[in-house]
Amino acid sequence: MHNRTYAPFRAFGLAALVAAAAACSQDAGARETGKGGPGGGPGGRGGAGVTLAPADVASPRRAPLEDAIPVTGNLAPLERAELRARLEGDLVAVTVREGEAVRAGQLLARFEAVEEAGEQRSAQADVAAARSVLSTAQWNLEQTRELHREGAVPERDVRLAEQEVSAARARVAAAQSRLAGTSSTVSDTRVLAPTSGVIERRLVNPGEHVNRGATMFTLVRGDVLELAASVPERAAAAVQPGQAVRFTAGGREFTGRVARVNPSVDAASRSVRVYVQVPNPDGALRAGAFATGRIVARTVPDALTLPASALREGREGEGPFVYRVEGDEVGVAPVTVGLRDEAAGVVEIVEGITEADRVIVGNVGLLGRGMKVRMAGAGEGRGRGEKGGARPGG
Repeated sequence: MHNRTYAPFRAFGLAALVAAAAACSQDAGARETGKGGPGGGPGGRGGAGVTLAPADVASPRRAPLEDAIPVTGNLAPLERAELRARLEGDLVAVTVREGEAVRAGQLLARFEAVEEAGEQRSAQADVAAARSVLSTAQWNLEQTRELHREGAVPERDVRLAEQEVSAARARVAAAQSRLAGTSSTVSDTRVLAPTSGVIERRLVNPGEHVNRGATMFTLVRGDVLELAASVPERAAAAVQPGQAVRFTAGGREFTGRVARVNPSVDAASRSVRVYVQVPNPDGALRAGAFATGRIVARTVPDALTLPASALREGREGEGPFVYRVEGDEVGVAPVTVGLRDEAAGVVEIVEGITEADRVIVGNVGLLGRGMKVRMAGAGEGRGRGEKGGARPGG
């Protein structure tokens, strides 16, 4: 009696459990439709859908694309010269300050030169006296030779006169050498800029006593700057002198050229040192500024480009692919990728799609082959699910 009373209730409970399990299975199948990949679930055709905003769809377009190698580093002056004192003495004038632009040959400082000027005048007098003695010796030689031809003097006198001329010429040479030395000393009392540039450091002041060899100024040549950067070993083969380098420094864009490439690979970093020279005639760039740039190895003038966010990774053993809008459904197109411009966020598509295709870009949620596509109006948001499909997440 007891068992017959509750049997209908147990049968009803079993039926409810079976119905719930079937519903869960159907719901899991609907979710399976949204899985991405080239072989998106065939059950999605006519099932789950996705609503796309205009910004979620892009067409490939033709544009120049550069094969570029990123580089970073600090800009350094092409030339930096430390000007040292060539003599010991007191400074009577310093005519430049730090940060001042100077031209080649410009006076930077001047030493007290009274003693040096006196020695120079003495050397000049010695040269004049030696030349006078030489002139007299040469006249005596000519006269002696004439007398010898007439038989008035022996040959011995001619030889003595020739020796006097040789000695006089030696005294002239010695006097001229001394004059050159004193003239150089006088010149050293005037410190001149060896090249055009900017005074980076000034280490002396008027009235100071400066020792020989002491650093007085640091002069940098700022019309050409140089960036020393390291590129990976695998990319170094594509870098050649003369290639253009586009980079940003100090909030501005500049163009330089690869000047030199180190012939050896650094054993520790497995990189190659590359030197880029940057013209800076107006001084807009500052030495020491940090620069980020790209060495342009080659350029494809008419590449078929697509935003990099449109690329999807295929399953193991398969190449990349894109989702494209085919009528009112999501289609899958395997593609072959060429150059990549990481800075611009675009890639070159060698084959797989054309300019007429409409490709889904960015993260619009779970996608699969055959999903229904609806383009949102001006006031509608992205990712609103169609019948049978959950709203895809961003």
